[in-house]
Amino acid sequence: MAGVQHIEVDADREGQRIDNFLIGQFSKLPKSLIYRWIRKGDLRVNKKRIKQTYRVEPGDIVRVPPFILEEEAPAKVSDDHLSFLESLILFENADYMIINKPSGIAVHGGSGVNSGLIERLRQLRPQAKKLELAHRLDKETSGCMIIAKKYSILTYFHEALKKREVQKTYHALVHGSWSNKVKQIDLPLKRHLLPHGERMVRVDKTEGKDALTSVRILQKFDQYTLVEAMPHTGRTHQIRVHLAAYHCPIVCDKKYGIADKDQVLIKKGFNRLFLHSANLSFKDPKTGEDMRFEAPYDRDCIKILGLL
Repeated sequence: MAGVQHIEVDADREGQRIDNFLIGQFSKLPKSLIYRWIRKGDLRVNKKRIKQTYRVEPGDIVRVPPFILEEEAPAKVSDDHLSFLESLILFENADYMIINKPSGIAVHGGSGVNSGLIERLRQLRPQAKKLELAHRLDKETSGCMIIAKKYSILTYFHEALKKREVQKTYHALVHGSWSNKVKQIDLPLKRHLLPHGERMVRVDKTEGKDALTSVRILQKFDQYTLVEAMPHTGRTHQIRVHLAAYHCPIVCDKKYGIADKDQVLIKKGFNRLFLHSANLSFKDPKTGEDMRFEAPYDRDCIKILGLL
C-alpha cells in the first residue's frame, strides 16, 4: 500500500484536470477511485477540498490518500544503484536529507517515467515512511535538493520556500562572455503553450510576472563564462531564460540554447545542461541553526571545465 503522498505540481502540468494529472503520476489509478476521493474529501489540493473539474496550477500541493494498486510498484533498484544513491547524500538526520541530484534523473515517477529519484530513495530508506520531495529540480538540472522525512518537516520547507527563506545558488556555464556590468536581471516572464503542445517561457514585459536574478562571474574562458546565479523569485525556467535573454544561454540547453554552438562541447563528450544547484541554505526546522550545503560537480562538469 502506498501511504499518504504530497505531490507538488510542476509547470509542465499546468491546466491539467486533477484526474488526468493523477493518472499521469499513477498510470493504473482508476478514475472511479479519484472521484470517490474527491466526494469524500480525501483528495485535497493545498489542504482544501476540490471539485472534479479542478485544474492544477504550478506549485499546487496535491494530497493523495493511501491506496493499493497491484502494478504500482516501481522497478526494483539494484544493489549497485542503491550504493550510488547512498553516495549522493550530502547530509541526513531524523527529519530530512540533502541530496546531490544527478542530471538526467526525473525527481518523480509518472508520465512515462517508471521510477524517479524519490521512488528510488524510498527503496534506499524503506524505514522512512513519509519520504517526500520538499521542492523540485528539472530533470536536466543537478545539485542540492531537500528531501523531507516527516509531514511536519515537509510543511515547514514548503512555507520557507514560499517566503524565500531557503536560499538557492546555481552555477551555470554559458556561451559567450558575460558582462561584468550585468549584476542583476530584472525581466518579467510568461509561460507560453506552443502549437505542438510544448511549453516555453519567454520574456514578456506586458503580461509577464516579475522575475529577478542576481548574476556573478566565477570564471571566464575563451568562448564561455561560468556564472553564479541566484533567483530572487521562483519562476519556471527563470535562470535559463534570463541568461538566454542576454545572448548567453546555458550550454547544452535543448529548450533555450544554441544547438549549433553546443556541437563543439558534444564532440568533447559533454551533452548535458550545465545548470547546477551548487549551494543551499536555510534555518533548521527544529533548532533554528543556520544550515548551508554545497554540492560538488559531477565528473562531466569537472571534465569539460578542464578542457576549456
